[in-house]
Amino acid sequence: MTKAQLVDRIAKNAKVTKRAAEDALQSALKAVKDSLKRGQKVTLVGFGTFGTGRRKARTGRNPQTGKTIRIPAARVVRFRPGAELKKAVR
Repeated sequence: MTKAQLVDRIAKNAKVTKRAAEDALQSALKAVKDSLKRGQKVTLVGFGTFGTGRRKARTGRNPQTGKTIRIPAARVVRFRPGAELKKAVR
């Protein structure tokens, strides 16, 4: 499903205009992104939890040259699905 398809579905289900649905979706996504930037968890009960974690530095290999390279440590986004989402997908 694309973002445009999601906006269409939100507009239809909430009986609002596509513009209002898009604004609501953009606002929700921005709130999630801003919270994750600050290192906070975002929990949507029944859907799941977004959070951040650390990935350790490691060595890798350049596939073109075969040369060993150092991959630095990074902060990454993690998602843990909730029980209702897991049940719905099964």
